Amino acid sequence: MKEKPDAQHPATLDECRRCDLWRNATQPVGGQGARHVKLMLVGEQPGDQEDLAGKPFVGPAGALLDDALEAAGIDRREVYVTNAVKHFKWELRGKRRMHKTPAQKEVAACHYWLEAELESVAPVVVVALGATALKSVLQNSSAALKDYMDQPVERNGRWIVATYHPAYALRLPDSEARAAARQAIVDALLEAKRFL
Repeated sequence: MKEKPDAQHPATLDECRRCDLWRNATQPVGGQGARHVKLMLVGEQPGDQEDLAGKPFVGPAGALLDDALEAAGIDRREVYVTNAVKHFKWELRGKRRMHKTPAQKEVAACHYWLEAELESVAPVVVVALGATALKSVLQNSSAALKDYMDQPVERNGRWIVATYHPAYALRLPDSEARAAARQAIVDALLEAKRFL
């Protein structure tokens, strides 16, 4: 981020007002992990627990991701984990704050931060967890997850591997489908490992 800080180029996530999501979030949730690692995982946005903790992937989807990383033989301490959108977008259902998919303009506004992370971390491989992450990483709002699953692509000198978001696997109605989605995540992580 070379620009002088202003409304469109804030110096910190706490100062970010590039979209309105900050208004209803507890706090921004930046990426976490070692700098200058070879593998970056990008999800969609923080969930309820991440919003409260201020850390990415600490809720149920994070637990599934941790299991998948372990199954793939990858130490989470050796990856950088972040989201395409840095504030939790939600709607109230009863007394619970439920996830709401970010709009494309919100994803585009937050790409400013993802670009800074990509530049700072300089990963060799980026695993896009879900369609929103894939669209942000590729900077292509019409990218469809199904077109990139099992087909890594090279962009800007790094490999992009696409798979399901762990939250998707958790929401599937039957155990067989959940197991298949979890395995797809593990397989994508194994594929990412090949490029390291």
